[in-house]
Amino acid sequence: MSGKGKGAGTGIPVGKNEEVVADIVGLTHEGEGVGRVNGFTLFIQGALPGERVRAKVLKTKKTYGYAKMLELLEASSDRVAAPCPIYKQCGGCQLQHMSYAAQLAWKRRHVVDNLVRIGKLEVAGEGSGGGVIVHPTIGMDDPWRYRNKAQVPIGMAMADLEDGASGSLIGGFYARGSHRIVDMDACLIQHERNDDAVCRVKEIGSRLGVTAYDESSGRGLLRHVVVRTGFVSGETMVVLVTNGTKIPNVQEFVEGIRAALPDVRSIVQNVNKKSTNVIFGDETRVLWGNDVIYDELDGIRFAISARSFYQVNPAQTVALYRKAVEYAGLTGEETVIDAYCGIGTISLFLARRAGRVYGVEVVPEAIEDARRNAELNDIENAEFAVGLSEDVIPRWRKEGIVAEVVVVDPPRKGCDQALLDTIVKMQPKRVVYVSCNPSTLARDLQVLEAGGYRTVEVQPVDMFPHTTHVECVIGIQRIDT
Repeated sequence: MSGKGKGAGTGIPVGKNEEVVADIVGLTHEGEGVGRVNGFTLFIQGALPGERVRAKVLKTKKTYGYAKMLELLEASSDRVAAPCPIYKQCGGCQLQHMSYAAQLAWKRRHVVDNLVRIGKLEVAGEGSGGGVIVHPTIGMDDPWRYRNKAQVPIGMAMADLEDGASGSLIGGFYARGSHRIVDMDACLIQHERNDDAVCRVKEIGSRLGVTAYDESSGRGLLRHVVVRTGFVSGETMVVLVTNGTKIPNVQEFVEGIRAALPDVRSIVQNVNKKSTNVIFGDETRVLWGNDVIYDELDGIRFAISARSFYQVNPAQTVALYRKAVEYAGLTGEETVIDAYCGIGTISLFLARRAGRVYGVEVVPEAIEDARRNAELNDIENAEFAVGLSEDVIPRWRKEGIVAEVVVVDPPRKGCDQALLDTIVKMQPKRVVYVSCNPSTLARDLQVLEAGGYRTVEVQPVDMFPHTTHVECVIGIQRIDT
């Protein structure tokens, strides 16, 4: 089964549709097993390191291919039964079949590999005595039901599509590698209130004849249901993302949601008429209640609007931000700049320990939220500006604002090169980097290291259990301090 077969003559030892036996030697950053067959690499969904599997080759390229696992011949001791009934169909989680302890160890390993391979950094314990300290991943005592925000695409039941009826709404995550919606009533990583809210909206919308948006034709109304729940406050917001401004029977829809969800404090419509994969459009209107809900992180209160960026795992966010404050080394005198400050979450954590905090963010609505959140908590030593960090920070410097500490929390693409250049020119004593992508983190650390900084320690934090994502906080010091 694992011979040259249909790949003969191509230099590739396997061929499409051939059945092979593969030894699994690792995991990709997307959670696929890395299999070896006669020295050739096959990526196999659902396989774990240390396992041997029988698989069917689906596609080959010059140096690698993809295969489907047919049979587990030798199981890893890290393999567990995934508790979610739709785990194999749904694309929301990738690692439920791996024990939680093994997930945490793999996430640390994933960070280390990126630091070494991309960042060219020495890591302590990786063949040398010195180097960057990478701590064990901080996990959760109970790694389930941790998400405070659901973003669920809506579709129509297939039977309804076939017979032309308006029919019932479905909603869930997309199947792996597709835009086919896997309908669900419960998601084991979502807060139960989010699940309940999505189910009630589907039921009420179906009863009122609301249609689902079809991305291929551009017709239909309801695109997504977004639900936000305050873990401390217990408040719930429901956002209906629609392909048009008018919702038929809108008052009945609103009253139905209010009757079904006693914790709801805000029902909002967001209009997105564009042919795009982006969830939100530019227009947001309140259908009932407040324009925000409130929640707390480590005693700091936040107002959260429909489009606010707010970390989805509050328990781990506190662990992440406390570590960021620790690495900032604040004594109460320092001036701190928080680049990519969003709605001011890290800024307000820092403000409790710093002399003054300056936050900058390119999204005007986020800065409005940040200012409101500072006022909400009577924090007077934080101020915020709209703009690109690489434009605003040099302006601040000309005004005499010199930071001892710079904190960055960029999106997955990492820091803008101009911002890294600005940091190197400004030469703060310490930089704290909060990362959601180990590969772009490693790339950016290489730039900072070349600019006179030393990466001291890295703390991985498991913000998204059972997925392949890992967040890190990195303590970085100027070499001459």
